[in-house]
Amino acid sequence: MQTPELIFDLPTRRATQRLAQQLAPLLEASDLLILSGPLGSGKTFFARALCRALGLAPSERVPSPTFILVHEHETTPPLSHADLYRLSGPAQVQQLGLDAQRDDGRILLVEWGEPYLELLGGDALVLTLSLDPRKMAVSGTGRRSAAIVRGLGAKT
Repeated sequence: MQTPELIFDLPTRRATQRLAQQLAPLLEASDLLILSGPLGSGKTFFARALCRALGLAPSERVPSPTFILVHEHETTPPLSHADLYRLSGPAQVQQLGLDAQRDDGRILLVEWGEPYLELLGGDALVLTLSLDPRKMAVSGTGRRSAAIVRGLGAKT
C-alpha cells in the first residue's frame, strides 16, 4: 500500500527545519522512517532537525551514523538513527537489532533503508530527498504511515 506522495520544496536549511518541526508532533513510538536520496542531499541534516524538533537538547550532537551504524537519541519518544549504506545484506541488518529497538518503542530513522523495508517491520514513512532542486517527497507504505502523510498534508 503506497500512499500518494507529498512534495516539499527545501531551498534553505530553515525550510528543512520547518518541515521537521511539522512532522515531529505526528510521530509516535515505534514509527519507522526511511530516508533516501543521493549522497549530500541532506539526510543527516534532516535527521538532526527532526531530533531537535523531538526535544533533543541543542548541546547534544547528532552525528552521521555512517561508521557507527546506529546512534540512539533521547528524544520524546526516543529515536534510533541508523545508516545502512555500508551493509551488504539482510544478515548484517538483523545483527543491528533495529527491529528490537522499534519493538521497544523507539522511532526508527533509517538512512539507505529501502532494500530492508520488510525486515525493519514494514509500514514506513518514506522521505526521499533530491538535490537539484532541493525537495523532499513524503509517502507511506502502510496504514500508520499513511495517517502521518495525511496529517502532514493537513498542516501544509
